[in-house]
Amino acid sequence: MNPTTEQLNAPAGWLVTGAGGMLGQDVLARLAAAGERATALDRAALDLTDAAAVRRALERHRPAVVVNCAAWTAVDDAETREAEALAVNGDGPARLADACARTGAVLLHVSTDYVFAGDATAPYAEDAPTAPRSAYGRTKLAGERAVLNTLPDRGYVVRTAWLYGTGGANFVRTMIRLEGQREKLDVVDDQRGQPTWSADLAGLLLALGRGALAGTAPPGVYHGTSSGETTWYGLTREIFRLLGADPDRVHPTTSEAFVRPAPRPAYSVLGHDRFAAAGVAPLRDWRAALAEAFPRIRRVHEEEDPA
Repeated sequence: MNPTTEQLNAPAGWLVTGAGGMLGQDVLARLAAAGERATALDRAALDLTDAAAVRRALERHRPAVVVNCAAWTAVDDAETREAEALAVNGDGPARLADACARTGAVLLHVSTDYVFAGDATAPYAEDAPTAPRSAYGRTKLAGERAVLNTLPDRGYVVRTAWLYGTGGANFVRTMIRLEGQREKLDVVDDQRGQPTWSADLAGLLLALGRGALAGTAPPGVYHGTSSGETTWYGLTREIFRLLGADPDRVHPTTSEAFVRPAPRPAYSVLGHDRFAAAGVAPLRDWRAALAEAFPRIRRVHEEEDPA
């Protein structure tokens, strides 16, 4: 039987925006390992601030699932360049959502803990009130709302936090470098969160996307962070332990010692209850993930910075 025109034009495969970044690379690796067909679009290939380009990309590739890993992540710069950050973090997802609405694609949009005030004492539920305290958080919340409003049946927001991995600059790689440069490190101990390996988050996005296509994962907000919690100080001690260095070289301090343009959430622990409804297991404990990720991150760090 010959395929119909409708079948030929049906959405298929995955499209990853922000494919050149740390998370985008891990998503592509997970998709390849799972045998999924994927189109990779980095910032040079697709500028989310260009509405016509976004529309053309979706019409050309006609993916079944779009994973939006593209974002303005310069948290401090956003305080003085909020309009530019909004163009990427707010208007960009809105354009993707509009294009997905036209082509019938599912949209998985990666967001952040910064949409919350960060003053809670128990994990934030997926439906907890949002109250961003930074320009970055405001722009990311705008993107969330655009996705959910435009795609009530096919829009998925996945908030993550404290992300690290092999690609690009991140806290774990910075601490590996500083361990070799300083005898003593002062690290804040009054911010709590969930260190999350980007490869684990990529696997979660794959599972959620498949659930969306199968009709088993309800649309809406999910939290993609590791289980458990710690502080930056606690994370650094674990990094030193994995390096074979003395964790007591790490000393606790407060956020007041590191004044930054953008306020950091004091509490970024996210709850994972909605994954039960989607039939998707929450991510493992942050220590187990770090133990597996660490040899890979250390190897890449040593290859790129042999000194």
